[in-house]
Amino acid sequence: MSVDGEVRRLRTEADEPGWEVDPDDEWGVAVVATVGRQLKLRREAVGMRAGEFGKAVGYGEDLVYKIESGKRIPRPEYLDMADEVLGAGGLLAAMKEDVEKVRYPKKVRDLAEMEAKAVEIGVYVCNSVSGLLQTAEHARALIEAAQPPYSPDDVERMVAARMARQSVFEREPSPSIHFVLEEAVLRRQVGGTMVWRQQLERMLEVGRLRNVTFQVMPTNTDAHPGLDGRIELLKFPDGTAVGRSDGAFNGRPTTDAKQLHVLELWYGTIRAQALPPRESLAFIEKLLGET
Repeated sequence: MSVDGEVRRLRTEADEPGWEVDPDDEWGVAVVATVGRQLKLRREAVGMRAGEFGKAVGYGEDLVYKIESGKRIPRPEYLDMADEVLGAGGLLAAMKEDVEKVRYPKKVRDLAEMEAKAVEIGVYVCNSVSGLLQTAEHARALIEAAQPPYSPDDVERMVAARMARQSVFEREPSPSIHFVLEEAVLRRQVGGTMVWRQQLERMLEVGRLRNVTFQVMPTNTDAHPGLDGRIELLKFPDGTAVGRSDGAFNGRPTTDAKQLHVLELWYGTIRAQALPPRESLAFIEKLLGET
């Protein structure tokens, strides 16, 4: 089909893997169903068949049906084209914000919502750079290394979700954020030298923020409670808290006071063994200087 003088190949389901709705995400399922229903009603109101509409927006008829039935998540550009083709006056395009949120995995959305409310965030990561610190290029390299591999759409979806979480640094009032990362993680050149350098520069940038404390755990230190993996602690304005550790309580988030006390003890021990913040930033500067 020709659109604006160009030949557009209709995109099919095989072209766009990874856009299925998570059946366990009740809010996401409801949003996608509502969007699909509105798209169908608008299409029928102007008297367009699904196949005809699909050709107009560059999608195969099968994908149009799946989106309208709430089985697939529409791309933002799909909603823009649908709005234009169906003469919706911006009503369909306005649904992009909620659809964008649905694209992010539920557990990432839930974590981002908690981070957005927290007054204090503590993170220790044993095997990788914390997602809150990653550059998009570093995150993409990590995600693309997974086996079996994610689809290109899934990779971009996960990178976007990780970058969206970093809006926590722009919050006002600013939360108090503490990071502890292992020295070995900082030396691993994920994505190549240039990506690695950009990642180190990003950590220096964040570590110098007035509300952020950044520490490095040297490899020549004694064993500590974090060697089983990640530890996360979030505290909220009402005095409540939530924590998680890969090595405790089945790795699930907990709000139990006794379990939180254990995680706080572990995290406090880790921070005490790590390099002080000023020495930690100097260590990263030294790494940059060695490249």
